[in-house]
Amino acid sequence: MNRNLKDLESLINFNFKNQDLLKQSLIHKSYDYENNNERLEFLGDRVLGLIISKKLIDIYPNEKEGIIDKKFANLVNKKSCFKIAKKLNLRKFMLLGTSIRNLERSEDKILSDCLEAIIGAIYRDSGLKPAEKVVIHLWKDFLDKSIVLLIDSKTRLQEYSLKNFKVLPKYTFYKKTGPQHRPTFKTDVQIPNSKKIMGTGLSKKDAQQNAASKLLQILKIS
Repeated sequence: MNRNLKDLESLINFNFKNQDLLKQSLIHKSYDYENNNERLEFLGDRVLGLIISKKLIDIYPNEKEGIIDKKFANLVNKKSCFKIAKKLNLRKFMLLGTSIRNLERSEDKILSDCLEAIIGAIYRDSGLKPAEKVVIHLWKDFLDKSIVLLIDSKTRLQEYSLKNFKVLPKYTFYKKTGPQHRPTFKTDVQIPNSKKIMGTGLSKKDAQQNAASKLLQILKIS
């Protein structure tokens, strides 16, 4: 086990003012049943949820709650946290009891909980904004993939329409509303045998992507 915590701070791109918080975030209950990272993990889970929720709302200002909720679940689940924790090699920084050091089947939960504890520790140390910076940095690849999935909606609808009807989807610009500095665009899309479906966005392109995404959902095309 390598306990050079400066290396970990470098990996997460954050320097603690209170090193004790970082140290506590790395203590599993098998090592110290009384003084461990469980409370920080509890806090970090909530902080992570808030940060990812806010980021998704910013990325998808006009997307339906159900779609955002699915993306949220994929971003904050134990599987995603475990992948990030593995990438950071958190296990080498943790304090684990002898009874659990070789328990591979528990590794995903132990490491993902530790990552959330670190987020909780950052929040306790410096507040929400620094915690947000760290989370966005660590979750960048996952957030980028989330955006790509939405952007690809127009392409997927085009492929479906060409394959089944030999025609392109028809997009019709509907109108522009809202203030000049932050307008909202509305666009209809339609393919043969479908109703016109309206999408909204901060640009015509975004509105088309949103409309295509909605029509794909109606057609039950993943």
